Amino acid sequence: MTNTESTQPYQDKFSLAKFVRSNGTQLGIFGVFITLWLIFIFAAPDTFLASNIYYAFMSTIPFFAIMAMPLTLAVIAGEMDLSFTSIMAMGMIAFILTYDATSSVALAFIAALLMGTVAGFLNGIIVVIFGIPSLVATIGTQFFWRGAVLVLSEGRSGSLGYTRASLLHPVLVGKIGGVFPMQMVWLIIVTIAMWALLNKHRFGSHVFLIGDNENSARLMGINAGRVRIIVFSLIGAISAFAGVIASLYVTYFWPSLGDGYLLRTLASVFLGGTSVFGGAGTIFGTFIGAFIIGAIEAATVAVGLTGFWTQLIYGSIIVLSVIMHSYLRRRLK
Repeated sequence: MTNTESTQPYQDKFSLAKFVRSNGTQLGIFGVFITLWLIFIFAAPDTFLASNIYYAFMSTIPFFAIMAMPLTLAVIAGEMDLSFTSIMAMGMIAFILTYDATSSVALAFIAALLMGTVAGFLNGIIVVIFGIPSLVATIGTQFFWRGAVLVLSEGRSGSLGYTRASLLHPVLVGKIGGVFPMQMVWLIIVTIAMWALLNKHRFGSHVFLIGDNENSARLMGINAGRVRIIVFSLIGAISAFAGVIASLYVTYFWPSLGDGYLLRTLASVFLGGTSVFGGAGTIFGTFIGAFIIGAIEAATVAVGLTGFWTQLIYGSIIVLSVIMHSYLRRRLK
């Protein structure tokens, strides 16, 4: 036996151990996902062994999961954004006003994205330039943008039936082969884009460094303020995008758009392994976390409990995630 052959098992074992250490969080959340799904199937086989429930998940989960992806970057950077649900609605106000002025769905879509980007950029400016904690700043802008939506819409909802005649409708919320929802395709695209930005681009390294130790990041020449402003702008743009998708799916606009997504989005991020203290997190974990959160309500009702249990479970997930990360943080010091 050659030396190469004799050392091969040890090298394979070392490589496997290195892989597990490097991807422990992602493997952990994937294990939780598989375990919970088996429990769901065992507890409610008629629901979770039927194909219809999975079509429903792919149609509805993307509305909040898409926003959870850029929010993951913000939390890793040690920041928080609670205004994204209001930005969803504000983007649609820009969409409607632009369409009324131009009769162009394409221009209305661009206006919605620009509105979201501007709203996110202003969040970043308030946090970076004025030094206001992002939690406090975005609570304020959440109320501000929701108030702007109510003032501009005069509290009225409206049909978006005119979008069905445009190319935008099938591109954003159509079905591939009459089966696979396009919003799920867009979730996959956004997930891959955020994963690449976080793990394969220098910007992602800066996000991790700022969240882990901002002083060290500054000493390395990283412009922490610029990174934060870009992250908040990204959240704004993608939130407006999610708002357009959610509205076009039902071809209707309500001024309350986004109100039900705050807890689900936050729970997806924290359940996915992103530390509330910053410096650690994964896009893959958030993606899996979103599907766990999206399935909880269906599972709760399917096993015979009332829907009121859902928010209790969401809240428990957030609290337990914070406790877990706090414990691990102390152990690693």
